[in-house]
Amino acid sequence: MILTLTTFVLFTALVAVLTWLITRGKSTSTEEGFFLAGRSLTGVVIAGSLLLTNLSTEQLVGLNAGSFAEGLSVMAWEVIAGCSLVVLALFFLPRYLKSGIATIPQFLEERYDAKVRALTTGIFIIAYMLILLPFVLFSGASALAYMLNLPELLGLSDTATIWVVVAFIALVGSAYAIFGGLRAVAVSDTFNGLGLLIGGLMITWFSIQFAASDGQSISSVFKEIKVENPDAFVSLGKAGEDVHWPTLFTGVLILNFFYWCTNQQIIQRTFGAKNLAEGQKGVLLAAFFKILAPIILVLPGIVALHIASQNPEFNEALMNADGEREGARVYGTLVRFVLPGALTGFFAAVVVGSILSTFNSVLNSSATLFSLGVYKKVINKTATSEEVVKSGRLCSAIVAVCAAIGAPVIFLGQEGIFGYFQKLNGVYFIPLLSVILVGMFNKRVDGHSAFITILVGLAIMMWGTFLGGDVIGSVFGSGYHFMGAVFIGLVLLQLALGMKLRRTTRYVQADAQVVDLTPWKPAPIVGGILIVTVLVIYLLLAKG
Repeated sequence: MILTLTTFVLFTALVAVLTWLITRGKSTSTEEGFFLAGRSLTGVVIAGSLLLTNLSTEQLVGLNAGSFAEGLSVMAWEVIAGCSLVVLALFFLPRYLKSGIATIPQFLEERYDAKVRALTTGIFIIAYMLILLPFVLFSGASALAYMLNLPELLGLSDTATIWVVVAFIALVGSAYAIFGGLRAVAVSDTFNGLGLLIGGLMITWFSIQFAASDGQSISSVFKEIKVENPDAFVSLGKAGEDVHWPTLFTGVLILNFFYWCTNQQIIQRTFGAKNLAEGQKGVLLAAFFKILAPIILVLPGIVALHIASQNPEFNEALMNADGEREGARVYGTLVRFVLPGALTGFFAAVVVGSILSTFNSVLNSSATLFSLGVYKKVINKTATSEEVVKSGRLCSAIVAVCAAIGAPVIFLGQEGIFGYFQKLNGVYFIPLLSVILVGMFNKRVDGHSAFITILVGLAIMMWGTFLGGDVIGSVFGSGYHFMGAVFIGLVLLQLALGMKLRRTTRYVQADAQVVDLTPWKPAPIVGGILIVTVLVIYLLLAKG
């Protein structure tokens, strides 16, 4: 255990020191310096930051727990992301960079009006504070607790351990976002991204080796898994699973599309690109790695189910106080069982880095939204750059505290935490995506139509998520189908409203001329290859 903790501390400190050395002397006192890294990010840094902002314990814990229960079908959240990122690179990013925006609500103000910007700013901040950040903190705390066996080490109950680890992650993550800005977030993401790639592949490899410890070949392990669980390697899933093939064309696709193309927390680092070509390179590179991500994020959970059936000690470690297997324990327990002590410490540090990456990125996005959309627009219209940045740091601190308090309260004891998390995301993903897409393709609908559509969408999605489960199950069969139906309904609603609530002139996007908009010439070809790759993967694994 001492060796594990030593390697954990050393790797964590190494990333912090390297980040400080690279970013020292870089200005974070101006708005562009703090929120957009001075618009200086290159493709590799953008790709690393995109991946690490996304690839956190919400995936490591949530998706491996999902594959433990339902097999390969949960890979949809990762593989389809490759297609969404292609759309971001080829369609959305040129428009975002042309507007010279720092936030999605800024884009909506340009397209609609100030009240739409104010509403969407508030929605993003509240959602990050009460949904995304609590889930990141809870899933991260769960992984570390069982990876390092912290309840026994600290002499605390499982619940108390979760609270302690949540507080630690929130404190360290806040320091990056509050004092370093987006540049420190992006640089630390790149280092942690390399560590996560190496560490994640190690977990997959050592898990398979652990399962084959009695002298079996790797191929025989996979044959045994297919015998025990015939649906384990079926990409399209089956009826009754959270993700099965019809949902790929409704809620799963829509949630994925919003997340990667219009979600402030994710795409903010693309706004910091030094030019369009570098931004497209970074996004498409991230798409390539997302397609491969199931090797790290899904396969270990499938192997863990096989290990649990063969190893009573491992199976016992997954049990909660009620004698039931708990999905949140799967990944951390797997790491503790299959890795040597020194590597366990290294990987725990990588996991902390991935948690911090998502956590501090979301804090930076929250600060950007508040400072540029609320403080500068409403509270202090004559604020200096220093005052705007200071307000962002204060916002980050407040959001961090609220998220740390909410993490165990919202998710502790929740079954199927990744599916539950996605359904919570749908509450605001669906309404916002509908008005963004209508605004891009229809040049006449005005801000009143968008404002009404968002409010109606929020009301319907909140009812469906928290009160209408039985009705949705009987009518739609799946919450994801319900999301798809609501999305189509909201698009039609706004178009209908737009027949009366119209702009006096057609919307024409202005060119802010903040970066070079010359595209990367191979981008369409690379994007096409990536989409074809996704289709081939699904077809090859359609029957397992």
